Amino acid sequence: MPPYGMQLPAPLFLAARYLKPKRTFLAVITLISVIGVTLGITVLILVMSVMTGFERELQRKVIGFDAHLLVSNNGLMDGWKDVAEKAATVPGIVASAPFVQGPIIVEFNHQRLAPKIRGIEPELEQKVSDLSKFIVSGKLDLSGDTAVLGSELAGTLGVHVGDIITIYSPGNLGQVLEQLDRLKSKSGKSSQSSKENDIESLRQLVLPTQLTVAGIFESGRYLYDSEFLLLPLHIGQELYGLGGSVHGLAVRTTDPNRAAELREDLRKVLPGDLSCVTWMDMNKQLFDAIAMERHVMFFLLMFIILVAAFGIMNTLITITVQKTREIGVLKALGARTWQIVSVFLVQGMVVGIIGVASGLVLGMSLIRWRNEVSHWLASTLGVEIFPRSVYQFNEIPAEVVPTDVALICASAFVICSLAALIPAWIASRLDPVKALRCE
Repeated sequence: MPPYGMQLPAPLFLAARYLKPKRTFLAVITLISVIGVTLGITVLILVMSVMTGFERELQRKVIGFDAHLLVSNNGLMDGWKDVAEKAATVPGIVASAPFVQGPIIVEFNHQRLAPKIRGIEPELEQKVSDLSKFIVSGKLDLSGDTAVLGSELAGTLGVHVGDIITIYSPGNLGQVLEQLDRLKSKSGKSSQSSKENDIESLRQLVLPTQLTVAGIFESGRYLYDSEFLLLPLHIGQELYGLGGSVHGLAVRTTDPNRAAELREDLRKVLPGDLSCVTWMDMNKQLFDAIAMERHVMFFLLMFIILVAAFGIMNTLITITVQKTREIGVLKALGARTWQIVSVFLVQGMVVGIIGVASGLVLGMSLIRWRNEVSHWLASTLGVEIFPRSVYQFNEIPAEVVPTDVALICASAFVICSLAALIPAWIASRLDPVKALRCE
């Protein structure tokens, strides 16, 4: 009975013989080619999954903290309740809530920062964005003179739940300057009592607001956690001297992906002086940059596999030269051209399959333990590969898309197979008589 190996098809049997590990330089080149394919697949899967996860996690953070649509007139919005009622008549609009947003100065223990406030009505805001799920300490209580800070902002200030912070608003800066000019013009002309009255009115203009920290939120996005401070709507209106006006209206839709479509429907019922933007419009440059980087990285990293493919081609061309006499014998014995071609194609395909399989396993393993590897690099080598202040996330996001993984593996396999075509074509063109004369 013939050995099991002889039961294989002739091209596969010969390819396996040629690929059998030997202590030769050719075997080293083959091993390097396999490692190249493995690393290319690993890096491509890892990078594409991280960038996809980054984009989708960023979308979830933006949609979770911001509204799907923002209605404003690039200034003050009067009669926001009427606007909210009109917006509610549009199919697909779920809820709306007013807001006041702008920069302020916050002070605690003689330390000052300039974050942004967002004045909200908690009951209405909860229908637009579920902020309560972000609370990590305390609670979302904005019933009195209270505030809720982002975790990074609270950490920088050293603030804890129950502490009292001081807020200074730039909203009345114009009034302060006018009062200073008035005092300067009255210098030396007015009575002492008049000066005291003017100074007292100026003090009232710059009188700070003290708020008790009721809670601390953590959205997971560094930008929000380090720059935002939530407080009651009426306090935001007082800080900016808005009276009953607001800066805008936050709107929630049934489907955030249909925000652009619902924006056009909403514009039909709103007054002409109001503008409406989607969450995609507000973050368009960021998401466009991520999408472009993902595509560019795919093509750039594919060159790693191309380099490995050249190694496969070099290996097979060398085998063709070394096995010239054997190829001549095969052709003299009646081997057909496609059988000779198959021998070298199978070698390229086997190398591709081994490289793709090992790269897939290694890539998926690194994705699973990506944060542990990142922490190890940071603690061992002092290399922080994913700084929170730059990428605005506490951990490395990743999301494996099966179609992306399939495309990467299929592309690598095709490239490795195509790399074997040139050596296969060279082998099939050999003249049996000249090949047999080869020494």
